[in-house]
Amino acid sequence: MHTEVCDRFGIEHAIFGFTPSEQVAAAISRAGGLGVLGCVRYNDPAELDRALHWMDEHTDGRPYGVDIVMPATVPTEGTPVDLATLIPEGHREFVERTLTELGVPPLPDGSDGRDGVLGWLHSVARSHVDVALKHPIALIANALGSPPPDVIARAHAEAVPVAALAGTAAHAQRHVDAGVDVVVAQGYEAGGHTGEIASMVLLPEVVDAVGDRAPVLAAGGIGTGRQIAAALALGADGVWMGSTWLTTAEYTLGGPSSATQRALLAAGSSDTVRSKIYTGKPARLLKTRWTRAWEAPEAPAPLPMPLQNLLVSAAHERIMRSGDPDVVAMPVGQIVGRMNQVRPVAEVFADLLRELDETLDRLQNRRS
Repeated sequence: MHTEVCDRFGIEHAIFGFTPSEQVAAAISRAGGLGVLGCVRYNDPAELDRALHWMDEHTDGRPYGVDIVMPATVPTEGTPVDLATLIPEGHREFVERTLTELGVPPLPDGSDGRDGVLGWLHSVARSHVDVALKHPIALIANALGSPPPDVIARAHAEAVPVAALAGTAAHAQRHVDAGVDVVVAQGYEAGGHTGEIASMVLLPEVVDAVGDRAPVLAAGGIGTGRQIAAALALGADGVWMGSTWLTTAEYTLGGPSSATQRALLAAGSSDTVRSKIYTGKPARLLKTRWTRAWEAPEAPAPLPMPLQNLLVSAAHERIMRSGDPDVVAMPVGQIVGRMNQVRPVAEVFADLLRELDETLDRLQNRRS
């Protein structure tokens, strides 16, 4: 699967794999794609630095990228304590009551429940940029629009391309006008933050809008070689995949055979919901008892980012530690219906390429 972006990034296959796991990201890069490490879970820049040093040593010299969430700043941002004062007590009571009703135990002594939450703050995201640019990264991506102009300028000064996710053609145009080098057209089917337009409609619109100025990667509903072929047919220069890697053998966040992986393996393509309860912005999540609780008439409306993150951070950690697959809080796309076994990244990658080749051959034979 060789396109122009392969030459640009020094990769064999135009498959970009987003993941919060450095083990998975490194395996994607070793397989010939571009592993992109999600940085939002790193509260401490030193922890991210250690993860990137590990990536440097375990990618066999292959390129990799980072994904840094850079939401808009809020006037009171300074410390988590400042922001915490903006969370209504009624929201806190709802979360605590819901966790009790779901049978989720409290955190052990010594845990503050803030794992990963600080990474959603704009100021912390900037520290992630500082750390990342000290490593030989091949890409900086932002899931929440164009990075600030100074971040784009810093990346370009280090010869690092910048990518941004887009849910409309207008978003894509603004990204390219701002200096973004690669546009990820992410359809409604995708996990995590996603817009309202399905990939089949969105992708050709984005390609027509900016494809002559920047490469376009397809995201959302892609987990097989046939779907990669469809993305290429719609004009994409490559694909951006995230959900698929959550059930790979290298994904160890939460521990082997974690409740999260068990829940994902059992889910069908209709078992997701698009909601603001995870971060305050619309994101597609696995449908569980936790998400259904937020749909109840007595549930409060989710808070804006980053307040919702602060509100539910301890709850998410408690849910993860509980080991109950019926209540997990996990972003995942509709492709989850095909994620029904745990396999190594290299095996998943090989199957993607095999089915892509078979699909392209079949299409060629039909044409002849």
